[in-house]
Amino acid sequence: MITVASYNMRKAIGTDRLRRPERTLDVLCEIDADVVALQEADRRFGSRASAIPLEMLEARSPYKAVPFGKRPDSIGWHGNALLVKKEIEVVDIQGLDLPTLEPRGAILADLRIDGANVRVVGMHLDLSGLWRRRQARAILQVLADRAGNPPTVLMGDLNEWSQHSGCLLEFGHDHRFAHTGRSFHARRPVASLDRIMVSRDVNVIASGAHHSLKARRASDHLPIWARVEMAAAPVASVSERAVAAASRAGA
Repeated sequence: MITVASYNMRKAIGTDRLRRPERTLDVLCEIDADVVALQEADRRFGSRASAIPLEMLEARSPYKAVPFGKRPDSIGWHGNALLVKKEIEVVDIQGLDLPTLEPRGAILADLRIDGANVRVVGMHLDLSGLWRRRQARAILQVLADRAGNPPTVLMGDLNEWSQHSGCLLEFGHDHRFAHTGRSFHARRPVASLDRIMVSRDVNVIASGAHHSLKARRASDHLPIWARVEMAAAPVASVSERAVAAASRAGA
């Protein structure tokens, strides 16, 4: 059993408008997840440096950054980043460019945790509903095409206000949603913009949004989390997912 979490950390700028990366790390340590998908993890301008200084991440947390960063001081790919506990093995990584009018991406990592293989995808989707659906299809196509069929967790800020339509329909064909609740706005949550989704060979044991005092101040999003375990056998094969993805693409 492992705990995963997703957090739009807003470049470590809190609802008090102060940039305090140490507070972001404190929130992550409160959750104590094994794997964390971050959105808005890098600064937007200049060198696109990590909003959490790398030396601070090393010294003040149990995490290491999966090396997606294309710049020396960055940990992200289009602002997406993955943190994993230091003892977790990173087997393979892939940065995904997503169809959009502005720079957007997703990240994929194959991990080995306590001897088990797990695939994790982190994402921050578009504000436009049309582009969100296209981006969801692109991510699902990568999963269908990629070698292997390990248990998979997808998570991030989907920017989807609807509860039952839009890009949720795309992801819902092959994945189940953890019931994490409302995460935006952190001070008074009214929307479930942040989501955790799992392949059908993953069981969600517990899930929710993290409502601590620090979390309500550290970003405009609350972090969400899920405790998951891997089922004995997958429900759908890679070929079955590929057929489903091709069917959606032709729709």
